[in-house]
Amino acid sequence: MDTVTLSTLNAMKHRKEKIAMLTCYDATFAKITNQAGIDALLVGDTLGMIIQGHDSTLPVTVEQMVYHTKAVKQGNQHAFIISDLPFMSYATPEQTVQSAGALMQAGAHMVKLEGGLWLKESIQACLHNGIPVCAHIGLTPQSVHIFGGFKVQGKTEIQAKELINTAQELEKSGAAMLLIECVPSAVAEEITAVVQIPVIGIGAGDKTDAQILVLHDMLGLNHKPAKFVQNFMQGQSSIENAIKAYIGAVKDGSFPAMQQQYQN
Repeated sequence: MDTVTLSTLNAMKHRKEKIAMLTCYDATFAKITNQAGIDALLVGDTLGMIIQGHDSTLPVTVEQMVYHTKAVKQGNQHAFIISDLPFMSYATPEQTVQSAGALMQAGAHMVKLEGGLWLKESIQACLHNGIPVCAHIGLTPQSVHIFGGFKVQGKTEIQAKELINTAQELEKSGAAMLLIECVPSAVAEEITAVVQIPVIGIGAGDKTDAQILVLHDMLGLNHKPAKFVQNFMQGQSSIENAIKAYIGAVKDGSFPAMQQQYQN
């Protein structure tokens, strides 16, 4: 496969070709996902739960994200790599640029920030320093204690309008990509239609430009999976075949199915 760049992902959006993404935390899985044909990888702060065993992503540090980004970079051949900025590493625009710069030097092609309109200055600061940003809206796990748990966002008309406005404003601020988590399918569909940048969905229906799952969830290793998760390891003889099945289901639109989506 050719190397996937931000231009590649933008072109895929505009020709309505689905983008398949997975989380990844090490060189071995980076190599396997690349061999299977994955478009993009997210070095997620979910490593705090998946790798370290915490009950949230909050304990993860920039140094740990740098370590895992370097590992993924070592195993990567063609995929686009996005790395999460962890909790309290982007409280100010200046801190954001410093933290994001460390991840870019470690091998990321883009950084991801969780939040809302307050991210605008930080996104602009990154843009001025040559750092592409993915803005994560909807359910943002770093704010789990504010939400009172992992709950679907954007269910009321007012909340939906706020999310759509936030998406548009963050795009205007320079965000090059959006990730929407745990929102009703109709809301995610409208956001995908009104912005020009690629929209990644997780628990956000089947109309987003891209789908992402936590790798270990997709392989059936989570004994209490979320509603939007499908175990692609079932019926497969290898991890690589399971990843190929996931990619195929994203590309042909069969994943997520209706039972894996949230409605208003």
